[in-house]
Formats: sequence, structure tokens, C-alpha cells
Amino acid sequence: MIEEQVRPVADGQNLMRYGASNDRESARLYSDVNMTATPRLASGFDEFDRVLGGGIVPGSVVLLGGEPGIGKSTLLLQIAAKFAASIGPVLYASGEESEHQIKERGRRIGVEDVPLYLFSETCLERILEQVEQLHPALVIIDSIQTIYSLSLQSAPGSIVQVREAATHLLFCAKRRDLPIFLVGHVTKDGSIAGPKVLEHVVDTVLYFEGERHHSHRVVRAVKNRFGASSELGVFEMTGSGLSQVPSPSRLFLSERTSNVPGSAVLCSIEGSRPILVEIQALVSSSAYGTGRRTVSGLDHNRLSLLLAVLEKHAGLSVAGEDVFINVAGGLVVNEPAVDLGIVAAVSSSVRDRGIRSDTVVFGEMGLGGEVRGAAQAGLRIKEALQLGFRRCVMPAGNSNSVENDGSFEIVGVRTLGEALEALME
Repeated sequence: MIEEQVRPVADGQNLMRYGASNDRESARLYSDVNMTATPRLASGFDEFDRVLGGGIVPGSVVLLGGEPGIGKSTLLLQIAAKFAASIGPVLYASGEESEHQIKERGRRIGVEDVPLYLFSETCLERILEQVEQLHPALVIIDSIQTIYSLSLQSAPGSIVQVREAATHLLFCAKRRDLPIFLVGHVTKDGSIAGPKVLEHVVDTVLYFEGERHHSHRVVRAVKNRFGASSELGVFEMTGSGLSQVPSPSRLFLSERTSNVPGSAVLCSIEGSRPILVEIQALVSSSAYGTGRRTVSGLDHNRLSLLLAVLEKHAGLSVAGEDVFINVAGGLVVNEPAVDLGIVAAVSSSVRDRGIRSDTVVFGEMGLGGEVRGAAQAGLRIKEALQLGFRRCVMPAGNSNSVENDGSFEIVGVRTLGEALEALME
């Protein structure tokens, strides 16, 4: 429960509250709306442009959330520097750091003398005044939870302040065709802090993910009005800032050991991009009689379901065994086609037999032990070929739709038994 102060609105102020003009136009007929192709603006990072759907859309509001210290400010400062050098001036308004702190970070990552304006301010009205004076081509707000409006008595970060600030910035962006990036704090469970209306107001919601003990970072889109959602971009944290990774599959498979029991290579689809990852499984005897289930990078409930399918339809009893599952590299994989990779890794560990090093798998498992088809099979095969794989165990429903010139062995399977027989031969 929150308390909101009800204050009278002066005459004429209600029309200007969110930046709307007084000479409002009447409603237009659908057929009378002129469609003009708006060119997208390059951010300087192809990986970031991929997540946005092809580049920055003028007038869009992008919300970037992530854990503290993951690299949100570093990424946006690099984007601001590249954008200012190629497109136009950028206003970087920070409510958490001073200009000297931002300049020190910029010096570490190699930011040159570009039209980049730094503004350490938390007052919304003063930030909007700077926008009117500087006429920037891009505005970055770090972060939206530190911004407050003088028209409200609530503290910065409260529901009312976050909603008011986001709405003012939204109408400023639409009125001036000005792209605005907002940094958002996250809660302990990983969701963006503040009211849910914040994610509804903005055009694009991005999450900046990554393990602290790994050098790579992942930008994932969960909402995008100008492109595909669930798109993914991969970066690597270095001493000079973030660098993009054009081939994530090579990064995630760089330290893979061949012919080791409990290891399977899965071809997953993240957005429109195929990514090959290694799924590792370890099945060992439990010291307490009740098996533990430890999962990293996958859905815990999905693992329990697949273990039950293995026991019912393949005769592999793991009820009293400890089962540990890990996606090497720290990537989180959620699509249904990961099922066959989990089954392959667990079966390989139970039987203590390695899977051929040139084999990739993908496919969804049904409760009846059937292997169901997955989307974009041809794209997965193409990525596997580029990385030197020569064999794929996949659903039979997809095997007939994939073009093959004979250089790649495709094994179509319909049931769990056929899949395990093909993998363990």
C-alpha cells in the first residue's frame, strides 16, 4: 500500500502534464495514415543492434536491467561514445555517479573526445531542460529509480516517481523522435524493480545477464515493439570494456573435452540465432538414499520430468542417485528442444559411455517417450556444419525437411529408445 498526495491541478496544466501539445490533432482514419520508413541508427555494436531488431529506432524508449556491477553503465557509455562519434551529440544523465567517475571509466575503456555531455542530476525537470538546450541525438538515464519530479512529494524510487518520470520521458521521446535509454535496477529475484507499468510503458525491455566468474555477458530482449523478442547478443568483458562476440558457439565450446561421459552438445535457438552449447551431467550415488537434483542454466522442473521419462521408457533408474546438470559457460537455455540434450547427457553419465565428439542433438521429449519436432532445424544444422560437426541426432519429423548434400549425417529418431541407441552406438 502506498500513499499518494492529491493536489489540485492548475488551469491548462493538465494538457501539458506529459508534454502533449495544445494544438492536438483529431483522430485519423487508418487508411489515411502515411507510412514512412524510419531509418534505424547504428549503436556501434552489431550484437546490440541485433537485440534491438536492427538498430536504434528514433523516438523509442529502451529499458536495460541487470544485476549491480554486471556492466550496464559500461556498455551504455561505450554505446554513447560510438553513437556521439558517428551520429550526433549524446546526453548521459547519471543520478548515481559524478562526472569525474564517469570520465574515469571512459578513460579506462578508451573513450575519445566526442560530443558526449555528462550531467550528474536526479531532477527530472532539469534533465528535460538540458534536452531542450542541447538537442541531443540520444539520451541515457542512469538510472530511472534515482530520478524524481518536483511536482511530487514522494521519494526517488517510489512507485509514483518511477511511473511519473518514465511517462514524461516517453512523451519527450515521441515528441522529438529522440531515442532514450533507461537503466533499471533489479530486485533479488532478478525482475526489474518498481511498478510493472514501467515495462509496459517502454518500447523495449532488455536484460543484461552473466555470471560474475565468467567473462562473457548476454543481452537478452524480453519485449521489443520493433523486432523479435527473446533475441540475444553476446559480449565479453575485457580490461578495456565490453567487446562483442560474433560467434558465441565457439566461445561456449572452446574448452570442451571430447569423448567424456556425461557431455552432449546441444544446438539451441535464441531468438533468430543458433547457438551450440555443452550440457554436462553427473550422476553419482547418493550418500543419504534420497537423490539430489542440482541444475545450473536449465529449468529444474524440466529435469525432474525428463528423469521420470527416462526411468519409465528407458529403464534408467536414477531415483536414488544424485543428478547434477550444468550448461557450460553460464548460459541460460529455456527452449523445449533442450530436452534431448539433457536426456543424452544423463544417459551418457549413467552408462559411463561418451558420445561421439562430432555429434550434436536437439529435440523435445514427450511424456510418452516420443521425440517431438523443433523449429528452425535447418538453421541449427547450418551452425553445426560451420563448427565442424558432421552428425546430428534429431526428431524424425524434422529430418525430412532439412537439405543435405551428403556431407552431414542426419539421424532421425521417433522415440527415446531410438535416440539413446543412436547416441550410444
